Amino acid sequence: MDNMNLTLRIWRQKDSNAKGQMVDYKVTDISEHMSFLEMMDVLNEQLVNSGEEPVAFDHDCREGICGMCSLYINGEAHGPDRGITTCQLHMRMFNDGDTITIEPWRAAAFPVIKDLIVDRMAFERIQHAGGYISVNTSGNTQDANSLPISKIAADEAMDAATCIGCGACVATCKNSSAMLFVGAKVSQYALLPQGQVEAAERVQNMVAQMDLEGFGNCTNTGACEVECPKGISLDNIARMNRELMKASLK
Repeated sequence: MDNMNLTLRIWRQKDSNAKGQMVDYKVTDISEHMSFLEMMDVLNEQLVNSGEEPVAFDHDCREGICGMCSLYINGEAHGPDRGITTCQLHMRMFNDGDTITIEPWRAAAFPVIKDLIVDRMAFERIQHAGGYISVNTSGNTQDANSLPISKIAADEAMDAATCIGCGACVATCKNSSAMLFVGAKVSQYALLPQGQVEAAERVQNMVAQMDLEGFGNCTNTGACEVECPKGISLDNIARMNRELMKASLK
């Protein structure tokens, strides 16, 4: 494929109090081998050289680990590929002459800080509400084999723990529900014996904080699982609901 010329339709917003708008930019000679964020770097270099304000977007590891690069691209969280974060999206997924629409996450609980950057501290507060495990996991560490855990439970706990908290589930859900995220964070402890001591308190506090932050209810459409870059399963939502039910009966 030859290098591409593209139109980028990008959400620009000075701060959380300003009224934002979509602004079109042209970029030329974009290689199909570039990552999406490298393409954004090209745009920003172009804007800086012309004396314009560069587009603010979040990024850190650029290795699909941190989740900070979250963007809503052509109506899809993290763009048209599957099982990846935005930094792992490559320009070969697009065609010469395309118009690419780039927006921040759209959720009341994720207010825009500037341009494409949103405040996801709501996720942090939910995790803080879950607290800590009281089981001593440091110092006199037990041998791993002395605490029997089934392989199924260990694998499911590890799968839940792969959630990077990017917020794609929230951005994708028509109700801006955070239940896939919270379900994953509840599950990674609920499946292991170390998490049992505070299990009831943890799930009640996390769900209460989720509601307090203004996230919507689960719609059961499954879009969150489809768009999750780590493939977090809807089973975690069901497990969270079971844990909440058990806690309410105690």
